[in-house]
Amino acid sequence: MNPSKTVNTRPGQEVRSKASSGSDTSLLTDNDLYLFNEGTHYRLYEKLGAHVMTVGGVEGCYFAVWAPNAEQVFVMGEFNGWKKTTHALRERGQSGIWEGFIPGVSYEAAYKYHIVSRHNGYRVDKADPFALFSEVSPKTASVVANLDYTWGDSDWMKDRAGRNLLRKPMSIYELHLGSWMRAPDENHRYLTYRELAPRLAEYLKRMGFTHVEFLPVMEHPFYGSWGYQTTGYFAPTSRYGTPQDFMSLIDCLHQNGIGVLLDWVPSHFPSDEHGLAYFDGTHLYEHADSRLGYHPDWGTYIFNYGRHEVRSFLMSSGLFWLEKYHADGLRVDAVASMLYLDYSRQQGQWIPNRYGGRENLEAIEFLRRFNEEVYGSHPGVQTIAEESTAWPMVSRPVYVGGLGFGFKWDMGWMHDTLEYISKDPVHRKYHHHDLTFRMLYAFMENFVLPLSHDEVVHGKGSLLGKMPGDDWQKFANMRAILGYMYAQSGKKLLFMGVELGQWREWNHDESLDWHLLEYAPHAGLQKWVEDLNRLYISEPALHELDCEPSGFEWIDCNDSQASVITLLRKGQSTQDFFIIASNFTPVPRPDYRVGVPRGGFWKEILNSDASVYGGGGWGNQGGVEARSTSVHGRPFSLSLTLPALATVFLKNSGDSQ
Repeated sequence: MNPSKTVNTRPGQEVRSKASSGSDTSLLTDNDLYLFNEGTHYRLYEKLGAHVMTVGGVEGCYFAVWAPNAEQVFVMGEFNGWKKTTHALRERGQSGIWEGFIPGVSYEAAYKYHIVSRHNGYRVDKADPFALFSEVSPKTASVVANLDYTWGDSDWMKDRAGRNLLRKPMSIYELHLGSWMRAPDENHRYLTYRELAPRLAEYLKRMGFTHVEFLPVMEHPFYGSWGYQTTGYFAPTSRYGTPQDFMSLIDCLHQNGIGVLLDWVPSHFPSDEHGLAYFDGTHLYEHADSRLGYHPDWGTYIFNYGRHEVRSFLMSSGLFWLEKYHADGLRVDAVASMLYLDYSRQQGQWIPNRYGGRENLEAIEFLRRFNEEVYGSHPGVQTIAEESTAWPMVSRPVYVGGLGFGFKWDMGWMHDTLEYISKDPVHRKYHHHDLTFRMLYAFMENFVLPLSHDEVVHGKGSLLGKMPGDDWQKFANMRAILGYMYAQSGKKLLFMGVELGQWREWNHDESLDWHLLEYAPHAGLQKWVEDLNRLYISEPALHELDCEPSGFEWIDCNDSQASVITLLRKGQSTQDFFIIASNFTPVPRPDYRVGVPRGGFWKEILNSDASVYGGGGWGNQGGVEARSTSVHGRPFSLSLTLPALATVFLKNSGDSQ
């Protein structure tokens, strides 16, 4: 037992059996209260919630909760037989915070707050909004916990700023903890955080991914929400272990050179009675007016970003995961739903802002302040916005009018690309623009190209299942479009299972179909993704200028009749160039002439039709010597063999063979 706080009482002060409060037991200073009510306290997790401490030699637990419209607040738990009104808290001035010290309560004790509202005699049992841990679902009580852990990732933390720069490679593996891999027993149970750690670290290293992004790990009562309906904004889900177990997972990944991004959901929260909704008998965290405070698509509540204390709560949550869990970045979910007051609403179902517009001014201000604080406190991390509209300057600094994110998901690219590749090749020439359109806006933001979980759920089927043709053509199409993805400007994100060639839609209740790797086409696809990652990471020309127009040129984006795309990638150095050609028809194209910027030998580095990947083995026999024949406005050209439904990468060093 390691008490985290020690508070000395005044001489002669008696520690009562019921909760007591006051300056001797409070963790809250007057300055804390001022900053909290002002909306600028960003480390509330150090003050609110449950904290084990010693008062006058007596160990117990200090509790503090914000419930400004409560008449009374009590702590109930295992320590008092869950009696609702035995241990009362006291209100701290006009702050709206109730606090108290209960002797004898220590770590692992389950508890809730019993709140008696000033309004209509409403009574409710609530989990602690600042709980560090919770009971395992379906139970919903909070658990007194500490965050003591000895980290072993000092080398990573010292160097991570250099790994997360815009000019560094970023290939992200998006993962749901409960369904990536399950225990091979009769119950197919979840793997724990500690069981996952070595398996996941080894797999990500072998596959060449630089980062992993976890679907929300924050506590959530409904498993089928995948974590996106969060109730525990400071607690990793107890389904897979303790806070220290989760820390050990991140620690292991860091020690193996893998960055960790966490999905974070400040856009909405569920209506479960034990959660934030109607917390003290009033709409405390959410807007009272449903036109502002209720999300019609998800049946959830929307945070009131204009309320100071709510901003402090959310800011504290975001920084908490970066500071206490060493997360390397936060991917912020559903940003578009935060920005627009009329998001998914019809006329008359929303309230305009004070200027008559549809922009949520309070949410905009919150996001800007959030990003300023994150980058100001932790310049080595990144924030990533899932923003599905054309809102300007999402990933531009606040000081030039942007929202301040580091990156933005390119949802338009994801939609257009999958729309194109799902069509029969005979029709693709009429939809060629679906592949080329993004380059009109590709450098307006710092983009991540996502093939995410959103595309393999709710009846959409698997990515492999979207591909047209027979089985051979399906795999060839998958390899070709993944090659094209890695050729494009922007960081990369793949949802787990894409690399295996899952046939079925993702099911959060089951493991990925790892047995598929026993079959050559699936093993070949996995090898293709591994080799794409290795090439992307090792070649500056393929990642260094991902977010800058100087790193990309079309060679020919207009050959719609042949459904062929050719492009040039380059880095800061002028020495290395990559030519990437994609043929999206099942017709091989020998002697396909491509203009190039320099002579010499162009080595074929990767070819998705290689037999090792399950292809037909067509290719360029190691490479092609450039000829001084001008094509596509360039002084030299190559005569390439473009395999059917394939992407090829060629590199020039400037030397002749």
